[in-house]
Amino acid sequence: MNEEMISPELSSELKELFTIRHTVKEFKKGAYLFQDGDAIKGVYIIRSGKVQIGKVTPDGRELTLKICGPNQLVGEVTVFSVDSKYMLDAKAIEDVICAKIAIKDLEDALLHNAKLAAVFMKWMGIDQQKTQTKFRDLLLHGKKGALYSTLIRLSNSYGVQKDDGILIDMNLTNQELANFCGMAREVVNRMLSDLKKQEIVSVAEGKMIIHDISHLKIEINCENCPISLCKID
Repeated sequence: MNEEMISPELSSELKELFTIRHTVKEFKKGAYLFQDGDAIKGVYIIRSGKVQIGKVTPDGRELTLKICGPNQLVGEVTVFSVDSKYMLDAKAIEDVICAKIAIKDLEDALLHNAKLAAVFMKWMGIDQQKTQTKFRDLLLHGKKGALYSTLIRLSNSYGVQKDDGILIDMNLTNQELANFCGMAREVVNRMLSDLKKQEIVSVAEGKMIIHDISHLKIEINCENCPISLCKID
């Protein structure tokens, strides 16, 4: 095990994954850890930097599902499956350092370590629940649900409480926000303009402030899911 890859804030579950043989990988900003259609080679544990997980639709539209940062797992893994392939893209949006665990080593470890198998199943289950809640908001509440739930998730992941609201401490263009929602930028522009007129949100120096998050939650009948499920990462 490479002790330099393990930091004190790592959960005991993630530390357990480091007991598997792994290699340290570095990716420059803009590089892909893997792309849609690539044969699955392994799972990655991010140590520094951020990775965008998404997909480009046949018509060229980009959909961003989540952004993963330090101490998170990346790799849509189908274990114990023949000729499985990644179904999403994983792109470094900052310089990234991570640990890569080969799929064969992961499978061998899961077969022989019940504790590790439980940890991995827990991660897979939480990740699936996050995806399900995001699609639930989109299907039940359409474009409003997509945008409002994305803003709520961003506030849970990158929010900083200020006197006048919650600052989303992340520079995000309207196009990038639209990619999270699976909508055209023009639609997001109009919806954000309406929210600004109502003084629900504002933008300062490229960062958004949510002044009335309760309004967003009421509009989409927020079920107050655990914060661990209602995040963008």
